[in-house]
Amino acid sequence: MTHIYSIRTTANREDQVMDFVTSNAKKKNLGVYSVIRAHGMRGYIFVEAESRQDAEQAAFNVPYARGVLPNEVQYNEIEHMLEQVKKDINVKKNDIAEIISGAFKREKCKVTRVDKAKEEVVVELLEAAVPIPITLKLDAIKVIRREAEE
Repeated sequence: MTHIYSIRTTANREDQVMDFVTSNAKKKNLGVYSVIRAHGMRGYIFVEAESRQDAEQAAFNVPYARGVLPNEVQYNEIEHMLEQVKKDINVKKNDIAEIISGAFKREKCKVTRVDKAKEEVVVELLEAAVPIPITLKLDAIKVIRREAEE
């Protein structure tokens, strides 16, 4: 069973506190599953943890962290503040894209197939001497040019 705790922070320092809390949790091998910054909420971050002690240990001695609030937060209280990461990504066949993650990072490619169900694209590298199809996750590419626009 996981619990969500609020950590009070100095306003506009939420990102720094998140980084410190995340690295503390990894270093100390704590039962912290996620660190959340709610959209549009200043001065607070949320920590999903195994126990209150894990959340407090993760925030212990962190600059700009002002302590863990006494009450646990229910997921439905913050759900409306969380943005859905899975967006409809606008990628079409024949788009020219740039690979933004993985082994072929910064390579330009042409989209040959889009599989929205699997959230994958098949691309061919433009600079390659022989076009080899590569299957990537949709979020691994960024469209830079559309064929129809030219």
